[in-house]
Amino acid sequence: MGILDKAIANSVPLIPRPVVRRVSSRYIAGVRLESAVAVIQDLHREGCVATVDVLGESTKDKAQAAETLREYKEVVNALDENNLKSGISVKLTALGLGLDEELCRANLEEIIAYAAERRRFVRVDMENSPYTSDTIQLVLDMHGRYENVGTVIQAYMRRSLEDVTRLVEAGVSVRLCKGIYDEPREVAYKDFDTVRQNYILLLEELLKGGCYVGVATHDEFLIWHALRLIHQLDVPKDRYEFQMLLGVDEQLRRILVRSGHKVRVYVPFGKQWYEYSTRRLKENPRIARYVTEDVIRSMTGATKR
Repeated sequence: MGILDKAIANSVPLIPRPVVRRVSSRYIAGVRLESAVAVIQDLHREGCVATVDVLGESTKDKAQAAETLREYKEVVNALDENNLKSGISVKLTALGLGLDEELCRANLEEIIAYAAERRRFVRVDMENSPYTSDTIQLVLDMHGRYENVGTVIQAYMRRSLEDVTRLVEAGVSVRLCKGIYDEPREVAYKDFDTVRQNYILLLEELLKGGCYVGVATHDEFLIWHALRLIHQLDVPKDRYEFQMLLGVDEQLRRILVRSGHKVRVYVPFGKQWYEYSTRRLKENPRIARYVTEDVIRSMTGATKR
């Protein structure tokens, strides 16, 4: 992480809100559910499926957690009504984990059961390290009663191999990503190549273990290794998929789809788009630099026109 990246990340609050919204519109499917549905329909026409995230985390009270639960039920209903082959992604702090674990457990089970009745999958997102153990345990508990739930493992976390072993033993579906939160070195690898190597190790363990795996990365080096492992281990197409963020490397996404691989796109939407955008930019200074470069290019293009 360079000094320039840090400086840009620290200046995120100074970026005008309209500028943040203009840039984030590439990565966020609007404020309303109808906008998200339209984006998913476009993705379906391209040959992709989606997982939908209602923006929001770190819930402040029980009423807000209840509202999040209601919104997710609306998402599931909309997917049914529009015959969209997609699932949902939920953050446990949005369901109340930071307030009361039992409240979160009840809310999580309610949305999983609601989705199960409609044959929809629920991906429990992984947040920063204070919530890792609780997230893994809650997912394992829920998976004992529901098959339509999985979680996320972050390759930069030092503990991830141990977590993968537990999830493989239970047969839990895993989305494997690098990780985005700014964690201390005591809990997360900081070296770029080390994170990559750990990603490959974890992916191999998951594929050998028979888990359904979401290969979540835009790093073509890691995608090549995923394809290598899929070939060497003779993994059938119904046991893996590639996952990408909305608006990121769409050309690579199309290449994977044309090659016959299942591709799922992460589609976030909601009223908390600004909080999501600024938090993610501050948590990942490298992305903040990319966004700043994007803003400069867009402003330069507008001036030329």
